[in-house]
Amino acid sequence: MTVVTSKFARVDNELYETEEWATEALLRHFPVGPDDRIWEPAAGNHKIADVLRAHGAKVFTSDIAAYDRRHDRIHDFLGEKRIFPADSIITNPPYGKGNRQAAAFARRALERCDGLVALLLTAKFDFGNTRVDLFRDNPRFLAKIALIDRIQWFPGDKSGTEDHAWFVWGREDGFAALRGWPTLIYEGRP
Repeated sequence: MTVVTSKFARVDNELYETEEWATEALLRHFPVGPDDRIWEPAAGNHKIADVLRAHGAKVFTSDIAAYDRRHDRIHDFLGEKRIFPADSIITNPPYGKGNRQAAAFARRALERCDGLVALLLTAKFDFGNTRVDLFRDNPRFLAKIALIDRIQWFPGDKSGTEDHAWFVWGREDGFAALRGWPTLIYEGRP
């Protein structure tokens, strides 16, 4: 597959809804259940949160903007210092130009949550020397789940124009510190 530039004009706070299968791909390897309290800080219309709840997790939703679904709180994850009690952060954050906003989101999530952090990002997000603190030099980095199918972000699209992956970090004092090397997993539509 060739990555092609999208002809879609982006606007601030655009809603990119994550298809259910993409969240299920994460949960096949990092399951959640009734004891899990998860913060979804870029909740949009709750597509990820709905899948997490279907698996029994307690999910707190927030976003910088209101959409069709009501959030537990309107909250600027990058701007506000308030932290909500959660064992995990699972989200599809905004990417921004050159993925700079996504990198800031990843760093902030790791500051705010010492448990599982899973972010749906562009597949090449881990490339480059400006993010070694998130990957090569980060003992919490557990896994990359490369999605072999492209996500359809908008109704009517046949497929997306870019490849994506889940990037997963764990507890520094837990399994992540003992694992040795990060795991690379390939997943797709069922």
